Amino acid sequence: MIIDRLGGIDPLKDVQNAYKTPSKQPLRSGHDSISISAEAREMAEAYYLSEVAAATPDIRADRVAEVREKIKDPAYLNPDVISSTADKILNSLGL
Repeated sequence: MIIDRLGGIDPLKDVQNAYKTPSKQPLRSGHDSISISAEAREMAEAYYLSEVAAATPDIRADRVAEVREKIKDPAYLNPDVISSTADKILNSLGL
């Protein structure tokens, strides 16, 4: 006995028809917009400040030269200047 296909049943044909892509929709014309969160702005500012700090030298050569010249003068180092300098150092350290 020979059995022929009835009605051309093809299992792949059903799968191919089920996943057809929809027709293209026309593009809408309009304006694009973006919004940036406050957190992203803060992170960008922190990144910028860290880059500036990394590019800035740790020692200001002009100020070092100026202080060296002042120290060479014997009249500059007196108890008032030393006390004032010590107070400024302690204040900068929060003590």
